[in-house]
Amino acid sequence: MNKTELVNAIAAEAKLTKVQAKDALEAALKAVEEALVKGDKVALIGFGTFAVNEKPARTGLNPATKEKIEIPAKKVVKFKAGKELAEKVK
Repeated sequence: MNKTELVNAIAAEAKLTKVQAKDALEAALKAVEEALVKGDKVALIGFGTFAVNEKPARTGLNPATKEKIEIPAKKVVKFKAGKELAEKVK
């Protein structure tokens, strides 16, 4: 499902226009993004939790040259499905 399909599904389910659904989706995504940028966790009960994890620096291996390289530390976004979502997906 892409963003347009999601907007259409939201519009149909919530009985909104597509413009209203798109605005609502954009606002929700922006709120989640801003929370994650601040380092906060976003927990949606029954759906899942978005959080920022820090990956430490490590030594890797260039597969082409077999040369060791240093991979810098970085932050990544992690999603953990909630119990209800995980049960429905099974």
